[in-house]
Amino acid sequence: MNVLKADRLSKSFHRGGGLWGSGISHKAVNSVTFTLKEGETLAIVGESGSGKSTTARMVMRLLDADEGSVCLLGREITSASGKELRMLRKDIQMVFQDPFASLNPRMRVVETVGEGLRVHHPEMNRQQRREKVAETLALCGIGEEALDRYPHQFSGGQRQRVGIARALIVEPKVLVLDEPVSALDVSVQAQILNLLKRIQQERNLSYLFISHDLSVVRHVADRVAVMFAGSVVEQGAVEEVFEAPRHPYTGMLLAARPIAHPDQREGDNGNGDLGRESVADSGCAFRLRCPFAQDDCSGFEASIQSDDSEHACACLHPLE
Repeated sequence: MNVLKADRLSKSFHRGGGLWGSGISHKAVNSVTFTLKEGETLAIVGESGSGKSTTARMVMRLLDADEGSVCLLGREITSASGKELRMLRKDIQMVFQDPFASLNPRMRVVETVGEGLRVHHPEMNRQQRREKVAETLALCGIGEEALDRYPHQFSGGQRQRVGIARALIVEPKVLVLDEPVSALDVSVQAQILNLLKRIQQERNLSYLFISHDLSVVRHVADRVAVMFAGSVVEQGAVEEVFEAPRHPYTGMLLAARPIAHPDQREGDNGNGDLGRESVADSGCAFRLRCPFAQDDCSGFEASIQSDDSEHACACLHPLE
């Protein structure tokens, strides 16, 4: 069963132009389509600026899409507003990258975590909210003694646990996790990832997991969508994509992963430089950096327009 479906989402941003000029339009997300199944983790990966976080914010309606739609549990949320949108937010919640910036420094933990209950369960009194907050914090590994503390009194890992509890308090069906462990120490990252996996199994949650860390993605995700320059260029089951990447960009991402020893380095499939900022304005956006680019790539719009369970790749000359 699909709990979330994004269909051809697009978003452009305008910059420059001054007071009267038209400025420049930059397409951050270009016709992105994916589905998320019940109890599944779908990871969206890509380098900085690939559009993955913008996609997550459109799914959450923190940004309005220029084109496309998002359906949550069969309900269209792209055009929802007011009370209807508030009700829909109960079923989809977000955990942000920076646990300190996402928490109000002037609010105690009991107030921060319990705020969702005030909005979605106004029938609960103060004591009932406090008990529910304590129960949810305990699920996330935070004791009841923390209820009246402020965010600055916690470590980074503890603050992220509070952020997860705040998202879980209204019992959503979907969590959007935007780089949830990238700001944490490596040892703490493992604890948070294991916590998320345990909670997912207990509550049958679906995760949309945004990350640039491929090692983390392989550990937590069932399927992966690879984004470049605003488009999904490859998607499929994690093991299939990691073991046999088809798109040259995916191959270069995997070859650039940190490794324990040089002998473990896989071939990088060419001499492309992943650090260059070269993005083509037309045709395949990756062709200026691709070691396998040919003349026909200049007329190919490299983007996956449909979503299914198969290993799909938007490339005219995929890797063997």
